[in-house]
Amino acid sequence: MEPFDIEVGAVNYAVFPEGNDTYTIFKNGTEYIQIQKDTSTIWLKLDYKTDMPIFEENEEVNLIGQQIEAYKQTPQDDQEEDVLD
Repeated sequence: MEPFDIEVGAVNYAVFPEGNDTYTIFKNGTEYIQIQKDTSTIWLKLDYKTDMPIFEENEEVNLIGQQIEAYKQTPQDDQEEDVLD
C-alpha cells in the first residue's frame, strides 16, 4: 500500500504503511507518531525507542486509526481517477 493522506478534524496527516497494521504518521511535514492496530476499534501508539506498544487509550490515535480504516475501505480506483482529472 502506498502512502496516503487523511484528515482528522482540521488536521491533515500523512500516513505511511509499514506492514503488520503498523503506520508511521506525519503531521505538518514532520514525523509525529507510529501507531499499530490492536483490535477493530483500538489503536496503540508505539514507543519510539523500543517500538513496543504503549497500552493506554489515546483518543487522537484512535481517530487516526478510524480514518486509516475508512481509507482502506474506499475503492482505490476512484481516488486514482481524481488525480488524473
